[in-house]
Amino acid sequence: MALGWSPTVDVDTRQWIVAAVAIVVAILVVTLLRLAFARRHVGLPPEAETRLRLAERLIYAVVLVVGISIALSQFEAVRSVSNALLTSSAIAAAVVGFAARQTLANFVAGLMLAVTQPLRLGDRVVVEETVGVVEDVTLSYTFLRSLSGERIAVPNEKLAASVLRNDTLGGAPLAVEVSLWIAPDADPQRALAVVRESAQDASLVEATAAGMRILASAGHAPVAERFAAEADLRARCLARLHAEGLLPHGP
Repeated sequence: MALGWSPTVDVDTRQWIVAAVAIVVAILVVTLLRLAFARRHVGLPPEAETRLRLAERLIYAVVLVVGISIALSQFEAVRSVSNALLTSSAIAAAVVGFAARQTLANFVAGLMLAVTQPLRLGDRVVVEETVGVVEDVTLSYTFLRSLSGERIAVPNEKLAASVLRNDTLGGAPLAVEVSLWIAPDADPQRALAVVRESAQDASLVEATAAGMRILASAGHAPVAERFAAEADLRARCLARLHAEGLLPHGP
């Protein structure tokens, strides 16, 4: 009896080989694209580099998805599942869309950020209570480096839906302003006089049952120096208010 591979074994082997080659080729293409894009990042302005990073990650994702799809399509079981899903495409689309709604929202928001560019790499931004420098923008998250050195990941959907303050755009000196809360039973005129000893101006802008808010200002500062100037102004004003016993008391 002659020895040899059976037709079934040949087919199975060919399927695995084609699948492996498809994945290897996809990984190789992504690697070559990374090397090509790395050279293009040199000397780019922030807005161009931000768009380029998002574009290259989108290309990587497409290449990998195509490679994996080709690999999976070699197997009859996967094709059967695909055909079953196609016959009930509406249900499948609804299920997948519901399960991945957050991921898709972040992805679409990332593309919007790349096109409209309310922030760019290297910009100093404030998102709600988060302050930091834009370090990276991906398809799902934007990474900020806080003033204390922490790396903060902000979902792109949140950036697109929140009020974003970009202190870098424009480049003009920015106002140095800080908010200070005093005790609800404190004398507001006395507090304003105390704050003006450390600031150029102060005004009472809010009053609640928990306390009163004073806005202190100290002129303008360059973008790169604004956060430090505000921190120094806040520390000086709080020290004077604390010495006068005007700060809110703890529980």
